[in-house]
Amino acid sequence: MDPVSLFSINEHLKSVKDDMLEKLDEIVDFESFREMITERLGYGYNLQGGCLLFDPVAMFKILILQNMYNLSDAKTEQMMRRYLPWMLFLGFEFGDAMPDQNTIRHFRNRLTETGALPLLEQAFDNQLEAHGLAVRAGRIVEGSLVRSPGQQLTKEEKEVM
Repeated sequence: MDPVSLFSINEHLKSVKDDMLEKLDEIVDFESFREMITERLGYGYNLQGGCLLFDPVAMFKILILQNMYNLSDAKTEQMMRRYLPWMLFLGFEFGDAMPDQNTIRHFRNRLTETGALPLLEQAFDNQLEAHGLAVRAGRIVEGSLVRSPGQQLTKEEKEVM
């Protein structure tokens, strides 16, 4: 058996499928949003330091996923790191730096402040409508562990038993 390497993991990731995300990538020209995002935000090399700038198209895709699944910024960050099809859809590979919840919030706020977010959302919806599609938002439901209520008998009840 060959040893596991970062390259073999990335090759494995490419075989992971999510039909909805693949279809979305096929029908939506996400590159068409790049110019509007960069012009509206002056999105480019960060001369002042601060947070790492990520690809603006990937950041917009994050907002699309967040909206589709009605997720908080923290949950969106968690899903990007855990769910391999999301990682691929966003253009990340295993081991890549990814935006954290503050970066996602800051990006969305900047789009909102400049008035670009509604324009981008409308352009996205128009591309879907051209294919006779629309987004039906949903929720991701995960299981969780909770403490079960233990039987709580008084000292007297225990003695009777």
